[in-house]
Amino acid sequence: MECAVSTSPILDDLLRHLRPSTSQDAEPEPRRLADRLRQETGTDIALVNGEGRAEVATSGITGDVLAALGPVLTQLLRGQVAAAATQVGAMHVRCELLRREAPRSVLVVAARSPLTREAITLASHTGTVVDALRRVRHADELADRYQHAADRLRAGIFMALMSGDVTLARRMTVGDVPPLLNAERVRLHLLYCPSPERDSIAQTYQDGSGYHGRSLMVRCPVYEPHLICLVPDDDPHEGGGLGAVLRSLVQENPHYALGVSEPQPLQATAEAYEQARHALAAARHTTGRTAPYHGHAPLARLLPRGQADAWARSVLAPIDTLPRLTVDITRLALTFPRLGVARLLGISRNTVTAHLRRVEDALDLDLHDVRVRAELALALAVTGLPPVGDDAGRLPERSLDALLSTEEAATWARTFLKPVENHAHRHLLPTLRAWVDAGTDAQRAARNLDVSRTTVRSHLRTAERLLNRDLLALGPGTHDLVHALRITDRAS
Repeated sequence: MECAVSTSPILDDLLRHLRPSTSQDAEPEPRRLADRLRQETGTDIALVNGEGRAEVATSGITGDVLAALGPVLTQLLRGQVAAAATQVGAMHVRCELLRREAPRSVLVVAARSPLTREAITLASHTGTVVDALRRVRHADELADRYQHAADRLRAGIFMALMSGDVTLARRMTVGDVPPLLNAERVRLHLLYCPSPERDSIAQTYQDGSGYHGRSLMVRCPVYEPHLICLVPDDDPHEGGGLGAVLRSLVQENPHYALGVSEPQPLQATAEAYEQARHALAAARHTTGRTAPYHGHAPLARLLPRGQADAWARSVLAPIDTLPRLTVDITRLALTFPRLGVARLLGISRNTVTAHLRRVEDALDLDLHDVRVRAELALALAVTGLPPVGDDAGRLPERSLDALLSTEEAATWARTFLKPVENHAHRHLLPTLRAWVDAGTDAQRAARNLDVSRTTVRSHLRTAERLLNRDLLALGPGTHDLVHALRITDRAS
């Protein structure tokens, strides 16, 4: 007795699965389609991939059946034949090559009674749809892997620029150098927005090469709400430039904020990042939620160059023999939280802590002490400046207090603290001093000042806006505050 079948309901179901769906819950299920065919017609099907493995199979097509079909499947997958009919035990089997181009796949149709033309046709339609859905899913997986790899490459290029190595960044692109790496000067825009929207923005403005036109967008590996955008300095703020796009996004979304650095050489991307990070801290407390960086030369550049270099090398001498990775992790830990450093480097937080403990043991210092952190960060900043010549190491060593007693350092400190010293904000400076004295513990500072913790944090947020520094992240902005207070306290 031959299989008879009414094809209309099943074909309608197949067509529904091929239509685009806006529902996330309507993901097509190839196995369910195959089971529906078996339920309606009594016909079993299997989809065999190029490796001879059944990716989808109904219950009637067992491993033994496929094993018996081995020689036939081999011929089909090699493209030697397009279709073949055979019998395995009591099963009537028809095998059909669905695609002649690689990667090939074979549809196996089986029933205990002879297969009718209608059953074969419907099974073929079902197999074609199942194969199409499988390929779409495979394409989606490939696209996701590509996006992930592109994200990692962009992040790698950015980290190479953060280390000042433009040549390494260019080499990482394997000859397909993005336009950004030909820019002489860039501005770094740091956008604050919800993490899912950050991903959408980065994908929206991504071009076919995986970059963003003449610019580069990188999902910050440390702070999830941050989108890092490197833009050539000649990018227009009005018109179609990315800088204008980011400003427009902030205007349209009340939960967004944007910090913008000064123009910097490409090899000074790290300085541009710090400027944008400080500007973002100020932007989040301003009406327009967009702020350019208004700062001054870093303190490390204002110290007497030779003496500062001699002091810094003396401070860092105990860690000269430690692995380079340990020193690099320490440098990062003075800028980012330890968990952020772990995310950035793809290691555990415990590993970061172990590296920092080696540095603490070598220096005999506690890196949880904000003043220790500030001094170590300054020493690392000084040694990161261009060399001053062979005579620097033979200069007499001076203490940090002596280095900070220069007129240049005093001017820097007065300029730094001026925004929080005027009458309108006279309450801020005592709060900042108490906060530093309390080891940046807002609760301890509040007890010492006899105010609430909320008041202390409110004062800190106001100070961030006025000083144009990121204080609450306990990074470079806090270090600048520590040095400015130290300089002014000694001068008074």
